[in-house]
Amino acid sequence: MWHKFIVLMICFVSMVSYAQNSKLTIELSYPLPIDDNFVGANNNGIGDLGLKYYIFNLDVFRFGSSVNLGYLKKSESAQNQPYDVNLFTIQPKIFAQLTLPAIPKFHTFIGLGYSIFMFKVINNETAINNNVAGTNKNESGLNFNSGLSYDLSNKLTALIQYDFVKINIDDSVIDSKYNTNVNLLKVGLGYRL
Repeated sequence: MWHKFIVLMICFVSMVSYAQNSKLTIELSYPLPIDDNFVGANNNGIGDLGLKYYIFNLDVFRFGSSVNLGYLKKSESAQNQPYDVNLFTIQPKIFAQLTLPAIPKFHTFIGLGYSIFMFKVINNETAINNNVAGTNKNESGLNFNSGLSYDLSNKLTALIQYDFVKINIDDSVIDSKYNTNVNLLKVGLGYRL
């Protein structure tokens, strides 16, 4: 699945980056899990790559779509677990951005989308549990996004954004805030092509 997704993204970036008046922004952020939940308690952020495409403008609003690909890894505080966990996130969304004429360098935005969390488990101690080695588990849910960006130059922006994800769970998992709410804070830079 990753191979198909990567090929599609390369095609998308190739087509858009060579178009006149490109409306594409590439973002690189550090994802920081916050709050007390199963992602924040067990993972540290490594990186998040985002592609944002502006579809149309309406006065002070710009509307578009984006996708973020993130990578988080088991945290040092979770070292009592006999396995490593790599967490990959895919977050497609639509967004609206507001730019006020009085402060044109600041941009606030909100977005709505869907998040997919792909957990790749690698067992370090196969004698303890052979069933865990190479296990893949996916979780997903509705994603609400908001943030602020500041234009450092015509091409470069600084950004901070917050993602709230409400995970869909099955009956075998306790329906609690710890198991269903994921909060990510992302701080990074964007580059307009």
